[in-house]
Amino acid sequence: MKIHIVMHESFESPAAIEIWAKKKGFDITYTRQYVGDTFPEECNFDFLVVMGGPQSPATTLEECPHYDAKKEIAFIKKAIDQNKILLGACLGAQLIGEALGGKFGHSPNREIGVFPITLTEDGKQDPIIGTFPEKFLVGHWHGDMPGLTPESKILATSEGCPRQIVRYAPKIYGFQCHFEFTPEAIEGMIENNAHELEEYKNLPYIETAEQLRGHDYNEMNNLLFRFLDEVSK
Repeated sequence: MKIHIVMHESFESPAAIEIWAKKKGFDITYTRQYVGDTFPEECNFDFLVVMGGPQSPATTLEECPHYDAKKEIAFIKKAIDQNKILLGACLGAQLIGEALGGKFGHSPNREIGVFPITLTEDGKQDPIIGTFPEKFLVGHWHGDMPGLTPESKILATSEGCPRQIVRYAPKIYGFQCHFEFTPEAIEGMIENNAHELEEYKNLPYIETAEQLRGHDYNEMNNLLFRFLDEVSK
């Protein structure tokens, strides 16, 4: 299997997703926008993973010169039209939603930390997510959430955000939450986003750097591996 990973910033890494792909021996290619990579002309891959970032689908080139949301959404649309498997994490989920006509929105609450998400009735019926526990811990670092389409289903919610996992099609999923966080990935997020921890420290769903470093990320990673195994079949 060939996997293509779109990265918006070095510190928003594929982390456990990359660990899984390497263990499987899959071919991995990247578009690293922060170093000026352009999107492939052809979708010569089976699985497209779109990572997160501090941007939003509405961020302009003036605000972030290395990030062209319109080009990225067009690239995602091309992958969808060619029936590729798609997974978006955080910003990636929002961009997939935009490519399908769903407009992203602001989450009712900003979340930074590790907090539980709960499966909806649609989530319990999902052939992959439905095999997960009804309630479990995952990582969070966001203020927005993906848009919905007439065909999409919300599979999981949290106290702070009503759209944590969205299925757009049988092989197209958006995770607003972060199953992929590892201790190394969290360290990169803390180093590059320390201002957010300070700015939002008095909000209800914001953990400290020490709390973020103290979590065990293995269980959410194991759930991610189960998901990736199934969606890639």
